[in-house]
Amino acid sequence: MKKHYNIINTSTLLLFLWLIGQSANGQKTNFVKVKGKSFEIGGKPYYFVGANYWYGSIIASTCEYGNRERLQKELDFLKSMGINNLRILTGAEGPDNEPYRVTPGVQKSPGKYNDTLLDGLDFLLSEMHKRGQYAILYLNNSWDWSGGYAQYLNWNGYGQIPYPMVKKNWGEFMKFSSQFITCEKCKEQYKDYVKFLISRTNRYTHLKYTEDPAIMSWEIGNEPRAFLKENIPEFEKLIKESAGLIKSLDRNHLVTTGTEGQHGCEESIELFERIHSDKNIDYLTMHIWPKNWQWLNTEDIPGTINKSIENTNDYMEKHFEVARKLNKPIVLEEFGLPRDHHGYSPNESTTCRDLYFKNAFERIVLHANQKDVLAGCNFWTFSGIGRPIPGQTYWKKGDEYMGDPPVEEQGLNSVFDTDTSTLMLIKKYNEELK
Repeated sequence: MKKHYNIINTSTLLLFLWLIGQSANGQKTNFVKVKGKSFEIGGKPYYFVGANYWYGSIIASTCEYGNRERLQKELDFLKSMGINNLRILTGAEGPDNEPYRVTPGVQKSPGKYNDTLLDGLDFLLSEMHKRGQYAILYLNNSWDWSGGYAQYLNWNGYGQIPYPMVKKNWGEFMKFSSQFITCEKCKEQYKDYVKFLISRTNRYTHLKYTEDPAIMSWEIGNEPRAFLKENIPEFEKLIKESAGLIKSLDRNHLVTTGTEGQHGCEESIELFERIHSDKNIDYLTMHIWPKNWQWLNTEDIPGTINKSIENTNDYMEKHFEVARKLNKPIVLEEFGLPRDHHGYSPNESTTCRDLYFKNAFERIVLHANQKDVLAGCNFWTFSGIGRPIPGQTYWKKGDEYMGDPPVEEQGLNSVFDTDTSTLMLIKKYNEELK
């Protein structure tokens, strides 16, 4: 009889042995769970200062923008800062020749997927798994920079996308995107993507996504909005149906909305409460943008930082009250601030940003000590070893990716690997949260 030998490459063997060791030690085999107003892992409280790393699966891929050596270095660097929670885009929608758009896309057209990008997400999760890091994965986007609502509408005959960076008209874009909420075919295609992705098996760990503890949660979308008050009933229905669908596919992982909070709920804190009261929504989210919301004067950042912090605390407290009422944790999963003089170079100081971040981090430590509702945060955004191109403001095809998406000035909200004062704050507060 001829003998057959299975050849396992070294990387796969090491991961397999690592998984066995982790299981034997009772580590990293636990999912992030919710217990009352907080998260826990293996019965122990879990509070975190994490980062937004939306482009992680792109540089984890073997596409033209892929750089696995960079990915591994950045994940190691993040871990050295105590960062074990990353918020990540699962993939962009649509063709790769659209303006100010993340490229390449995962879903080229409805139901047609880019295997190279999916492999990148697999690789990213496998590398996070090795490092004991957790992913918050969002499945859609209200905004145009990754396709999202507008791309689904374009696919279904609603016309050309009125890109706000091209037409200089955000109102027109939001009115266009609002149609997603009532487009049944668009929502059906979005749900098909949800079913496809959640049912996936990772090629590197051989774990089904539903069985992978490196995934902390699924987000219905990045900043899902009704956009119009008359859309609110259908918007609530979409959130409810999406959360129920995800839970029906995956009982191991948490589900949340990805909303900005009151600001993204047509300024209704009651709507924010209603969508998070659903039994399939495990925790609440909020985003805070002092510059975009005109709390911060970019011509006088040092003179308006204290007012920005005061408004931020007021906004957070309003949402804490809802979380306490619902007895669920809440995460501040997007917040950022420009550098002191609104420049994009890593050489510019970050004194005001550090003050702003410190305020948020201190509140998480306070809530952890008091067993209150604020369970974590993900600052926007980590750019690692990426750098803006001198003399060029916006991303162009072929440029390396950073944390600022193509619609924003490259370096605007970036935390680079050389931002020592900011990084030391992050490390300090993560150590306190241990």
